[in-house]
Amino acid sequence: MLKRLGISVLALIATSPCLAADDSPLVSNAESKTVIRIGGFYSNSNSSMDVTNPVLGEDFKIDFEQDLNLEETQFLPFFEIFHHFNDKHLMFIDWKQLHRNATVQSLSTPFQVDIDDKIFDVKVGSQLKTTLNIDIARIGYGYNFYQGNNYNIGISLGLHAMFIKTGFEGTIGACIEGENIDGCGVSAIPNVVDEKITAPLPDIGLYGTYEFAPGFSFSAHAQYFQIKLDDLKGRLIDVRAGIEAEISKNWHMSAAFNYYEVDVDYAQKSGIDDANIANYNLSYSFIGPMLSVSYHF
Repeated sequence: MLKRLGISVLALIATSPCLAADDSPLVSNAESKTVIRIGGFYSNSNSSMDVTNPVLGEDFKIDFEQDLNLEETQFLPFFEIFHHFNDKHLMFIDWKQLHRNATVQSLSTPFQVDIDDKIFDVKVGSQLKTTLNIDIARIGYGYNFYQGNNYNIGISLGLHAMFIKTGFEGTIGACIEGENIDGCGVSAIPNVVDEKITAPLPDIGLYGTYEFAPGFSFSAHAQYFQIKLDDLKGRLIDVRAGIEAEISKNWHMSAAFNYYEVDVDYAQKSGIDDANIANYNLSYSFIGPMLSVSYHF
């Protein structure tokens, strides 16, 4: 379904001369313009972490939504800035946030995680508060290679990074490296936090805008990237199509249909036999309507 959706949008932009730069109105006569857009949408998240069962010594997957009660769907804010420095070039910055936490009253399966080179043991039956915060930031450049009086078609190149914060609070303890699991000191620890930042990963896209009536424009874009490098594997897919209306000279509103997905698999090695103690498998996706308001100056 996703593949067909992406191909359809790309074909729509590439084959029609009257469809086409980003989600902002057309810029002409080498005019410099800045657009600030704020909006929101509902997301669907699927997040997991590969951990170890300290009793059986076997690896298994902890699901943040099913096992640790983090919400699967949530309303998310997003923020975008576009700066057109003439009729062919633009720069953009955008940011999306997914912050969640939940408490499990009684954990059914014990597990171990490796945080800051220490192995932490989470006991069965313990109350556990979990935090998983994901922020996605992107910066990029766009070039309008095909233009008319009321349409633009362009290509974009960008870099995106994920800021991931994982926190556990409850009856957990730190195991000293090399000791048996029975030697772990287990006590109530206020908060254990693991913070990661993925390396800036590139993405490429195609976009277009068509002004079909004064003050009304149709926009579409599709962006994609996938990489596998050492212990990191990541993918970004962003397909959006919608209509923007001019409310006043400076204020605009837009409604769009969006498919957005970011996946990252990060293999974290422990200091003991180079074992994969806490691999992260994070997927953040959304398909549905989104609303936003923008200020043009």
